[in-house]
Amino acid sequence: MEEQAFFARMMANLRATCKYYTGYPKDLGPARVIHFTSERQFVQLLHEGHPVVVAFTIRGNYTKHLDKVLEESAVEFYPHVKFMRVECPKYPGFCITRQKKEYPFVEIFHGPEQAANQGRFADPNITKYSVKVLPFNYDLSAYGFREFFKRHGIRSSDPKQP
Repeated sequence: MEEQAFFARMMANLRATCKYYTGYPKDLGPARVIHFTSERQFVQLLHEGHPVVVAFTIRGNYTKHLDKVLEESAVEFYPHVKFMRVECPKYPGFCITRQKKEYPFVEIFHGPEQAANQGRFADPNITKYSVKVLPFNYDLSAYGFREFFKRHGIRSSDPKQP
């Protein structure tokens, strides 16, 4: 009995102190990955001004692993980076516009800036955005996302925090 208590304390300490512990199950709290429902929802996320990591997926074993990685990363980078998952068979129009043939793949939409309305007949109610799309080709892990954000100068945490 004492051995079980020691083992439980040791594992709790490992989970609390080890930066790269990858054991499951993890207590990640509430789900932070946003499930795609419409392009309007996606545009609203871009309008918030945070980078949006979008995973374009289909059902499969690799997708289950990707879901765990997305959940872990979404918790780590919340609220400065938003993570979204698109199930391509449900929303083929949105996925086809990316012109990729291999699934799953990840892209990062970054830097929405209000573009100046050009032309005299532009509707003032329409907002145009310039979005930089970066294909994600790093390791699919929280560490991979961290390195990617660092490499591309994307702020993934609060600068006030150490």
